[in-house]
This record gives sequence, C-alpha cells and structure tokens, in this order.
Amino acid sequence: MKINQLKPSKTSFKKRKRVGRGSGSGLGKTSGRGVKGQKSRSGVSINGFEGGQMPLYRRLPKRGFKNIFKLKVQSISFDKLNLVINKYNLNSDQVTEKELFEKKIFNKSKGKLKLLNVGKIDKPINIEISFASKKAIEIIEKLGGKVSLTNK
Repeated sequence: MKINQLKPSKTSFKKRKRVGRGSGSGLGKTSGRGVKGQKSRSGVSINGFEGGQMPLYRRLPKRGFKNIFKLKVQSISFDKLNLVINKYNLNSDQVTEKELFEKKIFNKSKGKLKLLNVGKIDKPINIEISFASKKAIEIIEKLGGKVSLTNK
C-alpha cells in the first residue's frame, strides 16, 4: 500500500456546512444568522460591551493576587497513615514520603506531606516526612517510633 492510496474512514470525513445557497437548503438568504444588526455581520466581538456605558469589569475595583511562591502542603492524619500501611502492606519500620509518592498513594503535584495529630495510632512507626506537628511527633515517640523531618 502506498501513501497516495490511503483513504479516510467514512465517519472521519464530515462535509462543511454550505450557507447562503438558496432557501431550499434551509440556510439561504441570511445564512442562519437572523436579520440585520451587529451580530449578523462578521467580525463581531461584543462580550462585556454595555452600549458605551462603563462595563462592569471596569467599574469594579481590582482585588487580591495569587501567590506563585506559596508552599503546597497536604495533610496526613494518623487514621489515614494506619489505613495506608494496612492497605498497601507498607513496612511500618520505615515509611518514607518518597515511597508514598512512588506508589501513587499521594499525588506529588499537590504538595509535600505534613503529619497531623488527628485520630489514633496503635503501633510504633518510623516515618520520614517533610513536616509534622509537635504533638504528632510527641505521640509517635511516646509509642517508641521515630519521626525524621526532611524539610527544615
């Protein structure tokens, strides 16, 4: 088969709409644009135009900004940590943030992880994570685990 012998499939080729070709076509005379006025002509751009009156988007004051340097942080509770360890059969002797991202348990693009003191934890865990609350670190160390922070 040669490239000049190729033909598109019947469903991929759609004929263009021919307008202004007589009233029998259903799109004759005004070509489906109605009658007269700015909208019936080509080159119309009237979004936000209020007939010469100062448009609403210009009457209202500018406000706020988006901080592009804002640090994204996802929270992880003790309940969620227990659930993840049991569901994905993780080794509770060493759980790392990198491992959680690699196994696609958490989405890396949503930010780094912060361990929070929410819920209950029953077994000691050694975890390497970006951030953790003081209370969460205290509870894990009381159980005999260890929290090492990677982001200081």
